[in-house]
Amino acid sequence: MKKILKLFGWMLLITIIVLQFFQPTMNEGAAVDSQRIMDVYPASEETKSILATSCYDCHSNTTKPMWYMHVQPVGMWIMHHVEEGKEELNFDEFGTYSLRRQYHKLEEIGEVLSEDEMPLYSYTIMHGDATLSDAQRKTLTDWAASIMDTLEARYPLDSLVRKN
Repeated sequence: MKKILKLFGWMLLITIIVLQFFQPTMNEGAAVDSQRIMDVYPASEETKSILATSCYDCHSNTTKPMWYMHVQPVGMWIMHHVEEGKEELNFDEFGTYSLRRQYHKLEEIGEVLSEDEMPLYSYTIMHGDATLSDAQRKTLTDWAASIMDTLEARYPLDSLVRKN
């Protein structure tokens, strides 16, 4: 039994060492020119700061690289989460979304903030400054609601909301 455990330990160690040679692609792409949410819809400096601190690492084309992202399999796990986050909502490509999708994403921003689902707890463990206060949540929720109001004023509601 001891030989099997020792063999398993060596195999695990070798696997972890080999994984270090396979680094995931970092999220360092450029924003789509003039399609960032801030280029399409105005925001206060406070809102921009909150988004940059608490949202952009997972919901934009640029993630600040941290040392632990270069340790595998941790880096692979993190970059998988980033890719999922970008698929769900990418603030750098927001202007490329259809009006219906933009409106829906703004609704979702309000929902996930009010239900304290974002930012993810696993993210705030290593990024304590990303934890949102109630006031910051309100700032972002109000900002998203104001954009929704702007869309509703410009376009017929049935073009923004999917019919059931």
